[in-house]
Amino acid sequence: METFPPHAEMCPAVPTRSAPRGSALSVRGVERVLGGRPVLRGIDLDVPAGTVLALLGPSGCGKTTLLRCIAGLDRPDAGEIRVDDVTLSNSDGFMPPERRRIGMVFQEPALFPNRSVGGNVGYGLPRGERKGARVDRALALVGLTGTTDRMPATLSGGQQQRVSLARALAVEPSLMLLDEPFSALDAPLRAEMRGEVRRLLAAAGATAVFVTHDQEEAFLIGDQVALMLDGRIAQLGTPADLYERPASCDVARFVGDANILPAHASGAMADTPVGRVPLAREAHGAVEVLIRPECIAACRGDDAIVERIEYYGHDAVMVMSSRGCPVRCRVMGHPPWAAGDRVGLEYVGEPSIAFAATERLTTA
Repeated sequence: METFPPHAEMCPAVPTRSAPRGSALSVRGVERVLGGRPVLRGIDLDVPAGTVLALLGPSGCGKTTLLRCIAGLDRPDAGEIRVDDVTLSNSDGFMPPERRRIGMVFQEPALFPNRSVGGNVGYGLPRGERKGARVDRALALVGLTGTTDRMPATLSGGQQQRVSLARALAVEPSLMLLDEPFSALDAPLRAEMRGEVRRLLAAAGATAVFVTHDQEEAFLIGDQVALMLDGRIAQLGTPADLYERPASCDVARFVGDANILPAHASGAMADTPVGRVPLAREAHGAVEVLIRPECIAACRGDDAIVERIEYYGHDAVMVMSSRGCPVRCRVMGHPPWAAGDRVGLEYVGEPSIAFAATERLTTA
């Protein structure tokens, strides 16, 4: 394992031997304070080789700061960052970004306007390889074969972002970092690029950390999703883990549409404003139960009153009030009810999650 000499300011460069594509990333206890405010609060992350991790969270939670610390564009105040057996940052030293073999794609393509596509893609390569096979391979990977001599201004926004990806992939990085690379694109192109980037990263066998504030984007791109809230990792797992088994009410609310309803639990069941709901783990006393809108079926009855309909085309959400609680119910197409109608409600999902509402809650 490579380590720092005592009190070294500059770490040794990554070995010149060809690094395996898709290296493992390890982050341990990373902290960062900016302007007297803690931005990163003891971050721990493991990204296995060849895995795409989606780093999800609201604006200001510390996502970009963490990415900058991994890239070497910012220096952590504490903790350690490693790629495979190479230490990039710890209390003994700090490897400069140009030695880290890390590719980074920013929110904007950030292309040199006076350089051709080939010149942009080859910019980070050794001088003797800035034209030729490596540039051609990177452009072929992103579907831009034959554009080597074109100038960035002649490309669409999506094509420019692909050139930015090709530039990062051309240096054969051990790790790819992508900081909300679709934020400047319109909605249809953004949706198209999500699939393209997922395909590109898989084809390259890359380990990647993809920053986004969009839950749908995180679920589509990430093998694993790390939800970041207030400078901490609130939960790390597969998209299904975060959606179906959230670790807290905050996670449940951020990841998809959620009803968090007051209830009283009696073992494996809870009485809620939408009826009795089975629980994944036994609980007793006052709780809050997670109920996804698609797990509620509306029928004839008078359990709730419809306040409004949110119609999305492929489906719709009925916003209702039941026993004084707001309830959202998702249905396919347009429902046969309108604002002011009374409806019955039935829970039709799998056993759900109960969160403690008071300190008196006990779980089996």
